[in-house]
Amino acid sequence: MHRKVEIPRTWKFLTLALAIAATNGLALAQDVPKKPAPADIQKHKTSPGERYQPSLDVLKEQAVEQPGTKPGVPALSADEFKKANQIYFERCAGCHGVLRKGATGKALTPDLTTKLGFEYLRDFITYGSPAGMPNWGSSGELKQDEIELMAKYLLNQPAQPPEFGLPEIKASWKVLAPVDKRPTKKMNDLDADGLFSVTLRDTGEIALVDGASKKIVSVIKTGYAVHISRLSASGRYLFAIGRDGKITLIDLWMATPAPVAEIKVGSEARSVETSKFKGFEDRYAIAGSYWPPQYVIMDGATLEPMKVVSTRGMTVDTQEYHPEPRVASIVASHYNPEFVVNIKETGQILLVNYQDVKNLKVTTIEAERFLHDGGFDKSGRYFLVAANARHKIAIVDTKEGKLVKIVESGGQTPHPGRGANFIHPKFGPVWATSHLGDETISFIGTDPEKNKEHAWKVVQKVKGQGGGSLFIKTHPKSKHIYVDTPLNPEAEISSSVAVFAIADLTQDKPKYKVLPIGEWSGIAQGQRRVVQGEYNKDGDEIWFSIWNSKSQESALVIVDDKTLQLKSVIKDPRLVTPTGKFNVYNTRKDIY
Repeated sequence: MHRKVEIPRTWKFLTLALAIAATNGLALAQDVPKKPAPADIQKHKTSPGERYQPSLDVLKEQAVEQPGTKPGVPALSADEFKKANQIYFERCAGCHGVLRKGATGKALTPDLTTKLGFEYLRDFITYGSPAGMPNWGSSGELKQDEIELMAKYLLNQPAQPPEFGLPEIKASWKVLAPVDKRPTKKMNDLDADGLFSVTLRDTGEIALVDGASKKIVSVIKTGYAVHISRLSASGRYLFAIGRDGKITLIDLWMATPAPVAEIKVGSEARSVETSKFKGFEDRYAIAGSYWPPQYVIMDGATLEPMKVVSTRGMTVDTQEYHPEPRVASIVASHYNPEFVVNIKETGQILLVNYQDVKNLKVTTIEAERFLHDGGFDKSGRYFLVAANARHKIAIVDTKEGKLVKIVESGGQTPHPGRGANFIHPKFGPVWATSHLGDETISFIGTDPEKNKEHAWKVVQKVKGQGGGSLFIKTHPKSKHIYVDTPLNPEAEISSSVAVFAIADLTQDKPKYKVLPIGEWSGIAQGQRRVVQGEYNKDGDEIWFSIWNSKSQESALVIVDDKTLQLKSVIKDPRLVTPTGKFNVYNTRKDIY
């Protein structure tokens, strides 16, 4: 829903420079167009696809040295610089990069911003652009004095946070329970494969919830805003990584599951994974950072850091050097002793072979820029990852170690999570993604042997409730596909999910059923955003999070997959801002 914005007369004289617009084109533009078109405020606004960019909400707290001020550039006091730095990392760095050299948004370095000047920058921050730059001022999200501060900040030299190398990583490493002091057999009667690891985002914790009893087994302190939980191949160890780069290793064999080791791999991070290839189960772990741009290989049982590898390098399209290519998703190959590491800004997919960590071999696959999240196809051989700012899906054959194809996703800003695999009644095996920027749900054929004519192309597109989707989900035993929309601006849509019957996909315009998950929760306050469906081990029920603010009640809602009826609601004061949920069995087996 768009709000009406009054446009001052001066706006019609304001021009836009693509050098700072958050477009999806080249991030390192060097020239400012002579006569760019003015922004259309009514067309722009803040749709979900335009608003969703990862904030560096931990890095904003990092102390950085203030660069010197050049003549003719507005000087900032120490307090002003600190405040501006926090605003930039929280609101801007996700698009424009830590060093302001460009990411999904354009570069904001002084050689470009000084050509534009203070008034231009002030007005541009205020009103945004149709290309995706939020209207921070006219939306009320930044005050006038904050906007003026940020305009001055952009005229100054960028600040660079400190590096975080092996000495710093080792200094953070703690073994809380040595391997020889841990149980030699399972010491509890929990069905470990039935457990769910539930992210309690704003408290820096995870809740382990028993899938059968629907009771919280334990609440464990972890890093801030856990992004994902991953399981070792055996299912014994659970790895949780917070956005602050802290990894917590939890032993599920203990009488009460608890942390046995922890480490911090960087200042900002999102991804962790463990080795799954036969003969290497549980041996290694890997984590990737947003800052510094690097990945770390660790011992799988202790988290002892073994190797740190930088991801700085050249972009796949223009072959320009990029100083901060973030590590996005990581998965473990089932066909080779390799980790599949996706590098966001350069568009490279790295196959990191852990057979000999000392003499590390890495295969670099040129894919597409702004890689984000993805998952395996039904066979576990092919990995499909969204280059979301380019609206494409890159497909890699992890057995042969090569790129298969890059396809248009069919919508705006694909955000599949791990995606969804099922047998389409017409096209055979497919992998599905929903989108942040529009209502499109796309199905891509994934069987090059028995369904060659449908393989590696979008075979069908259907329409869901709207934009703002983060996750799509199904299960091999299910006849349904669930699509959430937690970032849709309409409260009714963000608090519900759309469900498609797989059998109905033979229709030209298959209809979906809306499940009022927020209403079923019994929670009256807040927006009740419904996020990330996750199946139980048996595949007969699907769990959703009711994600409210920290001060409001949240819950987990469980739906019977066969009847699409409410089955259970889990409420507990400890369930604060629950978001991601990861069933142990489905996660370690890559079932999605």
